[in-house]
Amino acid sequence: AAPCPEPDGDVSPSLLSSVDLSYITQGETALQRALSILQQHTGWQAETMPDAGATVSSAALPGLGKVFRAEVVLAVPVARLHRELFERMEQMPQWNPTLSRVKVLQRIGADTLVTHEVTAPNLGNLVGQRDFVSVRHRGWRETAVYLVGTATHVEPLPSHEGCIRAESRLSCIVLQPLAGDPGRTRFTWLLSMDLKASATLLLGGWIPVSVINRVLPQSQADFIEHLRRHLSTTVCP
Repeated sequence: AAPCPEPDGDVSPSLLSSVDLSYITQGETALQRALSILQQHTGWQAETMPDAGATVSSAALPGLGKVFRAEVVLAVPVARLHRELFERMEQMPQWNPTLSRVKVLQRIGADTLVTHEVTAPNLGNLVGQRDFVSVRHRGWRETAVYLVGTATHVEPLPSHEGCIRAESRLSCIVLQPLAGDPGRTRFTWLLSMDLKASATLLLGGWIPVSVINRVLPQSQADFIEHLRRHLSTTVCP
């Protein structure tokens, strides 16, 4: 068998299958879409969050519906966050209790992954357990790292037992060193999801959109808090 490519090495396009190339294209397309959204400075409305640790706003955008944008400054350098959120993605359930499983199904070149994530069962969660199949892709622009994700299809990969297959329309985490303080990172997260709520019955009726629109920004705030706690209790290797 041919040796696996080194994690920091590129793979010649001629060695990639058409399916592999399509995953890379999906990731690049998601990145370009995120960059255009990040340049949009009007139309965002503040979301009221009980936890003031992160600022969350939202905007309704064509083709995506409601997009949530979370912003916070974290007291760690970009490289550390980059490792935790991309290179060590499979370890996320160890510090994020809202996830039960994260599996990298495929690595394509140095910058693209196909992943399967399963949320943790939670009796207090009105939305119920979900699983996601996503293309994850990273890119760089000047000093910033962009970690994007978007739903994809892998055959055959049935939904996790007891889960409904949801879709990430777009996720993009931007990690940017704070001006004048490279030991801190400005963390910006765009998120738009289709939780397939119409497939779940709640007390004999469908889950209202208003509930979904509360769940997503709260999930962003919760993720950031779990990440912050993890970073504060672990030693940088």
